Amino acid sequence: MAGESAHFGLRQRPATPAIRPFDLPPRMQPMLDRARSGLAEPFRGIQVDGKAAHFALEQTGQSLAPVLEAARSFVSSLGADQRRTACFAIGDEAWREWSNIHPWLMRHGVCLADLGHDQREAALALLRHSLSAAGYETARDVMRLNEHAHEITGKPEEYGEWLYWVTIFGTPSPDAPWGWQIDGHHLNINCFVLGDQLVMTPTFMGSEPVLARFGKYAGTRVFQAEEERGYELMRALPAEARARATIGHDLPSELFTAAFNDNRRIEPAGIRYDELPPEGRERLLALLATYTGRIRPGHAEVRYAEVKRHLDDTTFAWIGHFDDASPFYYRVLSPVILVEFDHQSGIVFDNDTPSRDHIHTVVRTPNGNDYGKDLLRQHYAHHDHKHEDHAHRHHPS
Repeated sequence: MAGESAHFGLRQRPATPAIRPFDLPPRMQPMLDRARSGLAEPFRGIQVDGKAAHFALEQTGQSLAPVLEAARSFVSSLGADQRRTACFAIGDEAWREWSNIHPWLMRHGVCLADLGHDQREAALALLRHSLSAAGYETARDVMRLNEHAHEITGKPEEYGEWLYWVTIFGTPSPDAPWGWQIDGHHLNINCFVLGDQLVMTPTFMGSEPVLARFGKYAGTRVFQAEEERGYELMRALPAEARARATIGHDLPSELFTAAFNDNRRIEPAGIRYDELPPEGRERLLALLATYTGRIRPGHAEVRYAEVKRHLDDTTFAWIGHFDDASPFYYRVLSPVILVEFDHQSGIVFDNDTPSRDHIHTVVRTPNGNDYGKDLLRQHYAHHDHKHEDHAHRHHPS
């Protein structure tokens, strides 16, 4: 890596993206306008009324050496132009420019479709070492189902297994802050690293369909656990508690904290953890473990322990009807984690009402630590980064 670090911190949009920009259809212009409006706001983070959390700079005791080595190997696999395209300053606002929308509004980094086999495998290795086995398999299955969406629609310019962009922020280092991002349809993961601390939010995962019934990846299915464990939690509640958890019946058209909603204010609603019956508490913990369990072993346990320390300030909320077939939305909210799950209307399929064949999920860290922003703020409060040519200099929001 010596002699290559000058390429880090240079922000440059791809000169030849995998897909050429196109004229936005009328329905998408309002989406782009909302995106620009959201990004224009300085980052504050998801705000939870009446809740506070402190994110400490500390040693976790869990090594991130495999993640660091995978990042260095990926960057080393890139040519000079690719490296300039893929590598951004640690404080660059490109962190916040991820988007689930499939006819991409904005992308940065290098597209997997443009990489050679070994380069692509190096990128996938970075994901594999950062995620748990289950988390990695879910991410790859989302990509495979995006290929299945291509099979269904016949639109290779919009869907495909490799239409995902990878970005490195900062210089991969054992002690300086750095991170990576993968961005594309139904898969948006932001991973921030500082020492042996890891923050993996926002993480957006979704799919339509959630099951490939034919084609190259027939039988591939995603989000069965996320769906079933949310439903089983609701079923474990007595009628009165179920009514308290239900905050509406009309499903939102999108997750409240999907892309470009970094500063959304969320009011605690639904039923509190300490108001749940014993079985309900067990099922809420199992549900949270499903999402924290997407992170690499060791750090998944660190994250889960953090979540458990705030159970008394954790709420579960449900939107929709409760039966064996109806689509639904649920949310788990605490000072340190926000999980959303939603059944969506069709895009690949022509259904204008939500169905269980289109799912979106998102995991956030409220109180300002999405993208590791609060840890980065504290890091800069203790370190001098005044030199403009420093590879991981901070660009204030």
